[in-house]
Amino acid sequence: MKVTDFDYELPEELIAQTPIKKRDASRLMVLDRDKKTIDHKVFSDVIDYLEEGDCLVINDTKVIPARLYGKKETGASVEFLLLKQLEGDIWESIVRPGNKLKSGSKVYFGDGLLKAEVLDILDGGTRKVKFTYDGIFNEILDKIGLMPLPPYIHEELKEKNRYQTIYAKNDGSAAAPTAGLHFTKELIKQLEDKGVNIAKVTLHVGIGTFRPVKEENVEEHEMHTEHFYIKEDDVKKINKAKEKGKKVFAVGTTSCRTLESVSDENGFVHACEADTSIYIYPGYKFKCIDGLITNFHLPKSTLLMLVSALAR
Repeated sequence: MKVTDFDYELPEELIAQTPIKKRDASRLMVLDRDKKTIDHKVFSDVIDYLEEGDCLVINDTKVIPARLYGKKETGASVEFLLLKQLEGDIWESIVRPGNKLKSGSKVYFGDGLLKAEVLDILDGGTRKVKFTYDGIFNEILDKIGLMPLPPYIHEELKEKNRYQTIYAKNDGSAAAPTAGLHFTKELIKQLEDKGVNIAKVTLHVGIGTFRPVKEENVEEHEMHTEHFYIKEDDVKKINKAKEKGKKVFAVGTTSCRTLESVSDENGFVHACEADTSIYIYPGYKFKCIDGLITNFHLPKSTLLMLVSALAR
């Protein structure tokens, strides 16, 4: 299977640069695999496609302001993008310009509010970095960090919370689980009033989610790893739907990858915390999910391949 099978023309002028005022007023395309139909709706209509007893699985990860601009001791400007917390105050980070940040390099952010030392150069050119500071790390990030927007968004984000889902809770993502950005508190309540069970997973989204597949053959791509966990209370909701023959809908490819990583051959899930590098492309047999609410995906991306696998 060739990567070019997942290519399409994407006119840049068609990519919205600012969010719509009302989250659930975005356009919604509904693909029915059984009927082989496509309908065009608005996102708030999603409630019409879930029934009482179904389970909607959301990813409650929270994006951290992971993009930092600082200066070396020499005064040279540098940029950090935090990818993953390795332990304590030690993080894996993308740094630019990479050739100027060797092991032992020190960088200062926010007039010294945050200091960093490069400990090691990791595979792929990322850096292992240790931060020192006074106070609470996440509060400092909120002061001096910027949201790491997708590479196709060029406009400045005026409201930080618009790159968070309304149910974001657990800090750790370098990018938003964007399918969930369209839900409002009112829509969630309407779903619950209809008898739809809302279950949560937490998968911290890495920046690798935006990277295109560079190999010619799909099967040769090496998938990035992301950390996730799912709790027993949420497992019970998902398995209850499976037991009763109801449907499980994943909100976003992140929720989908989590569920497919922890499900058995019968589609039942179990509570756990782990890393996943599951790679889903056409030919994959889904075990847990029956439907997917997803968002815009770039050409030649693993996300587009996942959606294609379910749409077939």
